[in-house]
Amino acid sequence: MTCIERGGEVEVVGVSDFDLFKTFECGQCFRWDVDDSGAYVGVAMGRVARLRREGDRVFISGSLEDFKDIWRGYFDLDRDYAKIRAGLCIDAFMQRATDFGAGIRILRQDGWEALCSFIISQCNNIPRIKKIIAALCRGFGERLEFGGRAYFTFPTAYRLAVLDESDLAPLHCGYRAPYIIGAARAVAGGALDLAYLSRLEPVKACEELKKLQGVGDKVADCAVLYGLHMLGAFPLDVWMKRAVNEHYSPGFDPAVFGPYAGIAQQYIFYYTRNAKKTLHS
Repeated sequence: MTCIERGGEVEVVGVSDFDLFKTFECGQCFRWDVDDSGAYVGVAMGRVARLRREGDRVFISGSLEDFKDIWRGYFDLDRDYAKIRAGLCIDAFMQRATDFGAGIRILRQDGWEALCSFIISQCNNIPRIKKIIAALCRGFGERLEFGGRAYFTFPTAYRLAVLDESDLAPLHCGYRAPYIIGAARAVAGGALDLAYLSRLEPVKACEELKKLQGVGDKVADCAVLYGLHMLGAFPLDVWMKRAVNEHYSPGFDPAVFGPYAGIAQQYIFYYTRNAKKTLHS
């Protein structure tokens, strides 16, 4: 991988397994959108970035220092996903799923943002999740300027901890409002230490997260995988349960995928949700 700064962008050459569409549209994040040119613009880690791809080159807005300090780690660019995919092909189904999902990378998202986002995500569809999160950021995040437009950071747990449920009414997040505020108060007050959880085993980290009101298995697993970057976590939603039941016997243990069960999960999820759409389009 070679990185060159020019014209307000960093040109990254030689990155394999980095499909912008698949990475941003696979359900793991909610703050990246396509602009009129086909590039993706989003807010992460308190910064705005614009990404575009030309052949084997990815262009990321900002300086080389920004790339090294933020985006190289955020996009997990030092991990060999091609090698991981090969190791996950334990059967014909996983061969199809990994081939179809090649290019997905698991983002290293902020732990608090991931936890709050997946609390919002429960019993919700992606367009509505994105709308609620955008309103949350607009109402309580910090304003950023980029390309002549205003963007907003994800509000900190400390900012949301001082609110009450009525303050979140304009978001129309319904029964999730007390869960959001409860989680914010736990993080801001120190009852929930996400940095500490990141040093535990995924199962233990999930157990701690599930002590929060409104956080069940799926939300906890997503927060652990996408926010704490514990790649052994294996979230199970309706789509995943359907795929596992269809392709594996009862009592299936995701430990068969080793330390990269979370990456296997993402390939299965993306394939299950999108393969038939692609075949019939």
